[in-house]
Amino acid sequence: MRKKTFMIFCVVFVVCFFFSSIEGSVPLLPLDQVKAGMKGKGRSAFKGDQIEEFDVEIIGVLTNVGPKRNIILARLKGGILGETGVISGMSGSPVYIDGKLVGAIAYSFGTFIKEPIAGITPITEMMSISEERPQGSTYSPQVPVKKYLTLNELFDLNKEIFHPRASFLSEGKDLTPLSVPLVFRGFSSSVFEQSKPYFSRLGFVPVMGGPSVQAAEKISPPDLTLQEGGPVAIQLVSGDLDISGVGTVTYIDGNNVLAFGHSLYNLGAVDYAMTKAKILTVVPSLMSSFKMAVADNLIGKFTQDRVSGLLGELGKVPRLIPVNIKMIDPNGEVKDYKLNVVNDKILTPFLINVSLGSVLTTEERTIGDLSLGLLGNIYLENGMSVRLEDLFSGQFDASVVNLSGLLTAVVYFLTNNEFEELGIHRIDLGVRAFEEVKFSNLEKVWLDKYDGSPGESINVEINYRTFGGEIHTEKGSITIPNLPAGSEFQLVVADAATMGQIEMSQYRVTSFVPRSLDQLIRMLSNLRKNNRIYIKIIASKPGIFLKGEEMPNLPVTMKSMFASPRAAASSPVEINKSTLMEYHLPIPYVFRGAVVIPIKIKK
Repeated sequence: MRKKTFMIFCVVFVVCFFFSSIEGSVPLLPLDQVKAGMKGKGRSAFKGDQIEEFDVEIIGVLTNVGPKRNIILARLKGGILGETGVISGMSGSPVYIDGKLVGAIAYSFGTFIKEPIAGITPITEMMSISEERPQGSTYSPQVPVKKYLTLNELFDLNKEIFHPRASFLSEGKDLTPLSVPLVFRGFSSSVFEQSKPYFSRLGFVPVMGGPSVQAAEKISPPDLTLQEGGPVAIQLVSGDLDISGVGTVTYIDGNNVLAFGHSLYNLGAVDYAMTKAKILTVVPSLMSSFKMAVADNLIGKFTQDRVSGLLGELGKVPRLIPVNIKMIDPNGEVKDYKLNVVNDKILTPFLINVSLGSVLTTEERTIGDLSLGLLGNIYLENGMSVRLEDLFSGQFDASVVNLSGLLTAVVYFLTNNEFEELGIHRIDLGVRAFEEVKFSNLEKVWLDKYDGSPGESINVEINYRTFGGEIHTEKGSITIPNLPAGSEFQLVVADAATMGQIEMSQYRVTSFVPRSLDQLIRMLSNLRKNNRIYIKIIASKPGIFLKGEEMPNLPVTMKSMFASPRAAASSPVEINKSTLMEYHLPIPYVFRGAVVIPIKIKK
């Protein structure tokens, strides 16, 4: 049965491609033949996937608005355009004069304009996108590794990319690219409202679109065709949640599809899912009218994001990141969420943040006490992996924000590493929820002696108090290190954050920047955890901190060799205190507190 269904699907695909090639046989009108006063027709969908025509009158041509870039000014008339003005989601709508394709509607003068006047990207400039361009690597700057990243911090890290979109001056007004409606489906309202300002700053019009799952109206082979003037979507998240940007098809040539008429970010080679779309309605607005739409069948992928538009290819499968989330509620009930997220250095961390945040806030309370235990794996395409384990606790949405921020940080540092292009194969997450705070604070640390000889054992008892006042005890022992008589060492017992601060002081650095991919993956896998009691033995012994690694207790000759400019690729930091031993104790609570205890070596 599966083989038969697959054969039918293939036949439909071939037939669709045949009709697509027919669609592309439309003559083009060169820019030098476009004159003021010419009248033509535009095509776009305002309901469902039904294409409607509207009138277009050429006002003139703005030449050299950028290097070899031109914009055709036109007045639009007919249909609902008199009420709505130029609509977000019309990006890519083709314009024809005497049956010849002129270009794609892509620009507008923004808000409070009395007439729908649009800027048209000439089709000859859009056609240049289809020239073969190699997939190039993108440079990623050195960024210190940190445990959490918020949406605001992500935006700051990418501020060179997300600068204000290019605009052109005409009649004293800015002519800017039409914003792309970004429809969120299945997301919690709180996460949508929190993330909305950030996606607006990215050049989208974020729209809440309701549930993500669409019931099938009838059983039939999927429609995989596209039409010029028909709706098309860039699907950034799919599955149990959906985020899709809506635009319009400009031109089809065989399997190649030109759309939008302007860039998203002019990122060059991209790998975005391309789907059909259906327009639910057009929402009129004095600020910015937009198309409310839903993504439909996956039909290919967008491969180029250039100044003059996006290039897609029918039948090509995008490389998406499967994200599997298993939620276990306080009663032990399990819910599985399955998502596919676009594989993109810039957008993936943003999308991971809001998607995970929405799943967590939908399933768990956002007001009151909440603790979230995380256990997960990020599998990389090079065969390596990063294991995640932690516990988050707090009131309101603190646990959700921190858990989402952890995954966002790890995904960002992996996909934006400076060493090699690294793809994520799959993300598996298990999250257990507790409707209580699971905090604990250090009460005291007891030792059975505070001096001794090298090799002797010291019994250690660590007491910590939980939020409800219950005292818990962890017992163990340490071995006195081999140090000179009369000297001393320090026993440090601390939480994750405090131990990190102690290490920064010890190494005389403010942050850690990895020096290789292996070291980055090791650092991400060993991020200090909230539900651990960390124990260190530190002594006054000279060493070197080099390339993010401590080299303790080095002999003088070795220390001189590593510190030599000829041997060190980066400047080493000489340290006076070295770590002799380190332990950690897992506990079922977020641990807070720190103490430093001096221990003497007997004479």
